[in-house]
Amino acid sequence: MEVVEQKRYKNIKSILFIILILNWLVALAKILYGIYTQCISMTADGFHSLTDGASNIIGLIGITIASKPKDKEHPYGHKKYETLASLSIAALLAVVCFNLIKGSILRFLNPAVPKADIKSFIIITGTMLINFLVMKYEYKKGEDLKSDILISDSLHTKSDIFTSLSVLVTLIAIKLGFPVLDPIATIIISLFIAGAAYEIIKGGSDILCDTAPIDEKKIKNIVLNITGVKTCHKIRTRGRPDDIHLDLHVQINPDTQMDKAHEISNSIESTIKTNIKEITDVVVHMEPVEKYK
Repeated sequence: MEVVEQKRYKNIKSILFIILILNWLVALAKILYGIYTQCISMTADGFHSLTDGASNIIGLIGITIASKPKDKEHPYGHKKYETLASLSIAALLAVVCFNLIKGSILRFLNPAVPKADIKSFIIITGTMLINFLVMKYEYKKGEDLKSDILISDSLHTKSDIFTSLSVLVTLIAIKLGFPVLDPIATIIISLFIAGAAYEIIKGGSDILCDTAPIDEKKIKNIVLNITGVKTCHKIRTRGRPDDIHLDLHVQINPDTQMDKAHEISNSIESTIKTNIKEITDVVVHMEPVEKYK
């Protein structure tokens, strides 16, 4: 099991490193040409892409810590550090959102006419295509590997696609003689970024606040089909999508011998883990059925 987990973390690190390089190349192209043409929406989009790279670095740090094995101080492991890292990405997005709105207000107060030429359109459409491919790839890998970091980072990249689309519309508007749409588009960009931050915060807080990841009816249906179980209650689940912990109370006949009760408990644990792969730990509390009659 430990070998499988280490392989999973290694795959996540490789994906993050590849995407980091792509994000930096995309960001550099947008920022340099945005500054050259005085198009703040393109420059803003470039800095947003730069934060994509920063989020990759945060992800790499988070995954490195999360991949550490269980120890005396962390009997449940370090996996929630991956969730904490994803919340750091959300905080980074919030800072970017604030700076973009600030820059838009300043542009309204100090108007300037940015340039919009064929190179601008080529850069923005080319980088948008790269971001789209990166987002689809990263999100799929995030679901396959049950990784908070990859899914959060793909949402970050998804917001970058929307911002690039806004910049594309802005470039068209500038070409048609409406440069005022440049700061307006930048504000729209900031709203997309805020939306991505909210999605990441919601997902991360659900994990850290122990929101139940599995419907207890699903657990109950599995347990009640096991021989010797009369009923079950007090079903509780918590944890990350790839590391769910479950505890439940199971009622059996009061005259059941200890070794038989232990056999039923083992059967419950193995059956649950077989049917729900995401569950990694099961604690069964055995009780005599008369207790609640």
